[in-house]
Formats: sequence, C-alpha cells, structure tokens
Amino acid sequence: MPYTVTPTALPEVLILEPKVFGDARGFFFESFNARDFAQCTGLEVQFVQDNHSRSAKGVLRGLHYQIQHPQGKLVRVTQGEVFDVAVDLRRSSPNFGLWDGLLLSADNKRQLWVPPGFAHGFVVLSDSADFLYKTTDYWYPEFERSLLWSDAAVGIDWPLQGALPRLADKDQQATPLHLAETFS
Repeated sequence: MPYTVTPTALPEVLILEPKVFGDARGFFFESFNARDFAQCTGLEVQFVQDNHSRSAKGVLRGLHYQIQHPQGKLVRVTQGEVFDVAVDLRRSSPNFGLWDGLLLSADNKRQLWVPPGFAHGFVVLSDSADFLYKTTDYWYPEFERSLLWSDAAVGIDWPLQGALPRLADKDQQATPLHLAETFS
C-alpha cells in the first residue's frame, strides 16, 4: 500500500502517511494516486482544483468552509511546518463542534483528508510554510464562510507561543459556532 491511513479523533478526517523511498540522492513518493487513495480510504473522490499558499510564521488561515458547494480537501505541506485543524460542522454528527489537529510538515510528509462538512484552518509554526491542497469542488467566494478561530465553544488549542496570530480581514470578522451557518 502506498499510504498508511489513520483516522483522527474525528473518524472521517484521515491522516495519510505515504510510503517514501529514500537514499543518498534524496527521496520519492506518490503524493496522490486516485486508485490507491480509493483503495486505502474507501473514498471515491474527484479533485477539481489544486491550491498552493505560502505563509509566514504566525499566520493563521481559517477556519474556512463553503456552505454551498462544500469542499473535501487533501492537504499537505511541502516546505516548513503547520498545525492543521479540522472542525466538524455537521449538526447531525455526534462530533458536531469538535476539532482535531496535528502537525503537517515537509519532514513528516503527512497528508490530511478533510471531508466536506468540516471547517479547516492552519497556523504556520516555521519561518514560512508552503501549503498545498486539492479540493473536490471549486472555490465559490459567495459561499465561503469563516468560523472564528478563537471561539471558546470550539476550544482549539492553537500552539501560538504567546503571540496573537496574523489574520486576514475575513478571519478577524469570522463567526462563532453558535451563529455560524452549518450543515445538516
């Protein structure tokens, strides 16, 4: 198998650890193969968009989701390190409002599958980080929403090392969970 797949505390959110082939020259691994992804996860997904962001240390992006055209995301870091978070926004889920997070880095080569119905975000822990993600639907800015990163009702334990994160305007204006548009 090209991946080891491990569910997180939110069982639908999956950690994928690729099989890495390395020697004195460097390394090689398949970052995505549709057939192997389906076989390892049991999920048939079609990605329609690839995104790449670079962010400086202390930048927090998220917690983003689309209320219509929800996106599944397969995310990874190719340079640097981030603390990556998913929050379950499906009201019918026993895990509604709960979160899980983990370190993604160029060194550990982990990927995270964040299914539709979850908010997603990350904070950069290294000097900078390159973050890549595949999405199962296109970006529709009119349907994008931002869940408040610091909402005490969600209680994410961000590793911020005492400093406040650097946020985009939309993330400073984000909605707390009790007012957020969510999924059924």
